[in-house]
Amino acid sequence: MAEGEDKDSKTEEPTEKKIRDAVDKGNVPFSREVPVFASTLGMLVFLVFFLPSSAARFTETLRDLFEQSDGWRLTTGGDAMALFQLLFFEAGGILLPAFALLMGFGIAASVLQNMPSPVLDRVQPKLERISIIKGMGRIYGPKGLVEFAKNIFKIVVVSTVVAVVMRTEFYRSLDFMFMDPILVAPDMARMAGKVVVVVLICTATLAIVDILWTRYSWHQDLKMSKQEIKDELKQSDGDPIIKARQRSLARDRARRRMIADVPRATLVIANPTHFAVALRYVREEGGAPIVIAKGQDLIALKIREVAEAHGIPVFEDPPLARSIFAQVSVDNFIPPVFYKAVAELVHRIYSAKPNSTIPGARS
Repeated sequence: MAEGEDKDSKTEEPTEKKIRDAVDKGNVPFSREVPVFASTLGMLVFLVFFLPSSAARFTETLRDLFEQSDGWRLTTGGDAMALFQLLFFEAGGILLPAFALLMGFGIAASVLQNMPSPVLDRVQPKLERISIIKGMGRIYGPKGLVEFAKNIFKIVVVSTVVAVVMRTEFYRSLDFMFMDPILVAPDMARMAGKVVVVVLICTATLAIVDILWTRYSWHQDLKMSKQEIKDELKQSDGDPIIKARQRSLARDRARRRMIADVPRATLVIANPTHFAVALRYVREEGGAPIVIAKGQDLIALKIREVAEAHGIPVFEDPPLARSIFAQVSVDNFIPPVFYKAVAELVHRIYSAKPNSTIPGARS
């Protein structure tokens, strides 16, 4: 029941990380029918291009052996071994290309589906691999039933088609008992070729269906629940709560550093309580006035408080304070559009005599 509910909850498409992790662990879609189809194709290639010449040589050897049987002496073990070696190498000349083609086509089909890569997780001992319950689940589960249905399909269809094909060759095969051995081999190769072609068509159809089913089943198994996606985001991007806390701490440090720079300001422009911008301008340093601190509401009041405590002039100019606050970041020079307005305030500061009150300013 729990597994069913878990399956039902996995409604979201797998993320790239989930797919990448599955591939790294060797969990990739693999169709077992594609190598079968490739091996059948290799057998057809063998029957068409290799068997006729090899079978002709082997038949010729057997005919010479039977027709000149008196020339072969079997009086000693060495004579028997020589005869055995002759037949072994002649038969090997037929079977070796077949084995090579079957292996080559089968391996190529597996490699083309998924490039081979070492996965230690697949060879590590795990208790679930020897669990009877897990094994029964694999055998009688949906995947096991699909494999069973595929095997039944192959047995029934291939057997039926082969029976129909061979039925037309039944009487021809009876003639083999009275034919010259040299003529039997080509006929047998032709009959085998017809059977292999039919089997090849059946396996090709099954391989196409199996590829689609395997990839669909693999994709369904990788689907995720909403909670799994949230957990993955937390792992990849960090816990949102922790990240919010870190951003809050960073802002606090930036505010403290900004407030600590207020005593270096030349003047403060306020609004009068909602906004405050601290500017620094020293002729010897060159450049335009630079914003060293700015704030809104409580931070604005703190900037004014620190400025007044250090005797820094505070000018109340709401439009100018709002504009500089909105357009200029901390540690940046003011743009030329504010030069004239700020220059007038700086001029009033520099032209004021010590201990005199600056008009329009609070100190």
